[in-house]
Amino acid sequence: MGKLPPYATLGERIWHYAFYVICALIFFFLIFPIVVIIPLSFNALPYFTFTPEMLRLDPAGYSLEHYRDFFTNSDWQKAMWNSIRIAPMATLISVSLGTLAAIGLSQSHVPFRGPIMAVLISPMIVPLIISAAGMYFFYSRLGLQGSYWGVVLAHAVLGIPFVIITVTATLVGFDRSLTRAAASMGAGPVRTFFRVQMPLIMPGVISGALFAFITSFDEVVVVLFVGSAGQKTLPWQMFIGLRENISPTILALATILVTLSILLLTTLELLRRRSERLRGLSPQ
Repeated sequence: MGKLPPYATLGERIWHYAFYVICALIFFFLIFPIVVIIPLSFNALPYFTFTPEMLRLDPAGYSLEHYRDFFTNSDWQKAMWNSIRIAPMATLISVSLGTLAAIGLSQSHVPFRGPIMAVLISPMIVPLIISAAGMYFFYSRLGLQGSYWGVVLAHAVLGIPFVIITVTATLVGFDRSLTRAAASMGAGPVRTFFRVQMPLIMPGVISGALFAFITSFDEVVVVLFVGSAGQKTLPWQMFIGLRENISPTILALATILVTLSILLLTTLELLRRRSERLRGLSPQ
């Protein structure tokens, strides 16, 4: 929707401005529940509502007490370190397997590419509660239920589809003649991958890694089924805080996670633009 031409009719002018109003309302509907928790996280009192002091913008109504509680409370810190231990390892496994799967499925000679792709991305389509229940019974037989590696592998399964999708999208514009030229000059498959193919698909790999990391860091349903009390992650601790002991510290953590998500999404957008420039889809 650009600028209206001078010969636009009355109906076109009405639709032009109505379109912006509708977009603004949709944006407000989506973003307001997220934005409203940010000022509430600075509430000086242990309430989930705006106090009269906050509405008057009185400095006495604002405090960093909830953030202080998050960084000093042993339960929150243990949950944070569990998330930090689990998410990077799950991301590493997701990126390794997802990238290899995307490269393999991008080859035209691979049979049944469609069904294989459908199976690999099914974890992001199947309801999460079904995946969690299936993982619980499967890992119980393997002896992984309640273990660190059980949670890591479960989160890796959820992250692999995101890596496959982002890397496959990057491979759409990849020039296959580059790998053939490297092979003709004596480079082996491994060297060709790391020296020729990997630098060009790196934006897609990093984007998939960020999605896999966010998926693991924010996931709560699967870890409730597969994990044990020793693997309480931040989302699990937030769930317990809402269900058993309502604490405004949850608002402080939610604000931190929202800020982290914004930074990661900004990084994704920068990587997307870089990928388009590398593939010649946008001007330098």
